[in-house]
Amino acid sequence: MGRRRETDERDLGLAARAAWLSYIGGHTQSEIAARLGVSPAKAHRLIALAHSQGLVKVFIVGAPGECLELEDRLAERYGLRSCIVAPAVGDESEGSGSADFAAVGVAAAGFLHGLMEDLGPVMIGVGKGRSLAAMVNALPPLMRPDLKFVSVSGSLTRNLAANPFDVVHSLVERSGGEGYFLPVPYIAASDEEKEILLAQRSVQDLLGLARKSDLYVIGIGTVAGDAHVRQVGMVSEKELKELRAKGAVGDLMGRFVDRSGRPVESDVNRHSLGLTIEDLRGRRVIAVVGGESKGDAIMAALRTGVITDLVLGEATARHIAKHLDREVADHQRRRVG
Repeated sequence: MGRRRETDERDLGLAARAAWLSYIGGHTQSEIAARLGVSPAKAHRLIALAHSQGLVKVFIVGAPGECLELEDRLAERYGLRSCIVAPAVGDESEGSGSADFAAVGVAAAGFLHGLMEDLGPVMIGVGKGRSLAAMVNALPPLMRPDLKFVSVSGSLTRNLAANPFDVVHSLVERSGGEGYFLPVPYIAASDEEKEILLAQRSVQDLLGLARKSDLYVIGIGTVAGDAHVRQVGMVSEKELKELRAKGAVGDLMGRFVDRSGRPVESDVNRHSLGLTIEDLRGRRVIAVVGGESKGDAIMAALRTGVITDLVLGEATARHIAKHLDREVADHQRRRVG
């Protein structure tokens, strides 16, 4: 009986992974079979099993056992209210950046959709970025005109163009709720510009509104590689190099933090417009993070102590788990020594 239960649980885990690979990753049954190490006929049966067990709905509600183990470990280590690890669905040999964003977006959409169904009239503070854009793209319509969405950081780029990854408008379209934008750059160009912008009554009113949010959904950025904040013109190449030199590894709402979770001393942080990390302390803060190069940025954000819920991809979760393994091993060596 015990062996059969283990087999059933393993097949359900494989069925969940097959469903993710099929419906989120867009893989064929033969590709799924190769990824899972089973026959094409077995892959077909696993997808059928996912349907028969109710794993595939508007969202895929199941998850492979490996992802569940990662969720439990990260939630326990960082004291999270919840942690969701989206299964890897990309081709590992070719890189899977866009697939990772899609998987994380679907997982986060299911989580947010459930919250929006359960909550009464609330105001949600919203960040921006590719991960949140992927989340909103996967979010089905839910008519909730009593919901309000407000930007927690500047909604414009340095040249005052609209940020293509600002998601408040899309959330309003899908819910029928109200949306409030912060009509200033993500990061001001100078002390003088920031002072002028913050002197506007409308800006102060919107910041005050954002501070009253019932919960927050934000992204986490990185300064590694060809950082997205540089690609969209939020910071210059010179500023990015300065941030790296000062030890910055991640970005929360325009506040760049080092590995310990402390904001670095820099002009960029001084010019940031929007809510601060301290504004979120003690509130419910859901971080949605796609992209496979963000392990260090996520750990830095978790060390700020403000993140309560986390949605991330499997590859990034494994990166963090390996780091935790090294921490344990180092601690044991110090004790022995």
